[in-house]
Amino acid sequence: MKTAPDVLTSSTRPIDPELAALLQRLQPGERIRITHTIRVGMKTWTATVTGAFRNVTYLATGLATDRVPEDDIVVLTVHFVKDPHGELSSVALDENTRIERI
Repeated sequence: MKTAPDVLTSSTRPIDPELAALLQRLQPGERIRITHTIRVGMKTWTATVTGAFRNVTYLATGLATDRVPEDDIVVLTVHFVKDPHGELSSVALDENTRIERI
């Protein structure tokens, strides 16, 4: 069963080749750690979550008109089951997302 599109692309941002390769190799149920650097204004912090990989899909984020070039219209989204309570969750990938197999 394929868990990721054949070619991982984003509408405006390149996907890190190492991250794309990892996502294409992951199988449902494999343990992953997702680390994301978040910036709001001048504040920056890191959030980390672990869980079981489910799949990778695309997410359409809204209208395709009157947007700045930095806005993604379609983004890659990683779906997983969060530890410790089994909550279904997803994260949209960007240049600040790091995923590793654990």
